Amino acid sequence: MKIIIGNDHAGVEFKNTIMKHLEEQGHEVVNVGTNTLDSVDYPDIAKSVAEKVLEEEGNLGIIICGTGIGISIAANKVEGIRAALCHNEFTARMARLHNNANIVSLGARVIGDELGKAIVDTFITTEFEGGRHARRVGKIEDCGC
Repeated sequence: MKIIIGNDHAGVEFKNTIMKHLEEQGHEVVNVGTNTLDSVDYPDIAKSVAEKVLEEEGNLGIIICGTGIGISIAANKVEGIRAALCHNEFTARMARLHNNANIVSLGARVIGDELGKAIVDTFITTEFEGGRHARRVGKIEDCGC
């Protein structure tokens, strides 16, 4: 699977841990940065990840900032993106199962490495359930939200 990952300065180390974990599983990981602790604006990173997720059907994304909040808000401004801020495996599963989220947002200062890996694993292995949920996701897309 191709996974696009990006982070601000607060998520550099956390991102590296998640990337290594995914690469060890054989996933192709595209890193859009940042790779330094120099301050960057998370909306720029969110936009880069979102655009790359939309380039090819089946791409999923991971975005990381200190809390995961700001970067998820920014990503959701890109039409076609459904970014979900997840704090545990249950929210990651539901984000994919019911909302067909295509980006998971994580807070590097909120969750630890092992929980982060578990969230990502759950997110990328859960398939969208469709059915009544497809109607709802369609309404999200139709309203331009």
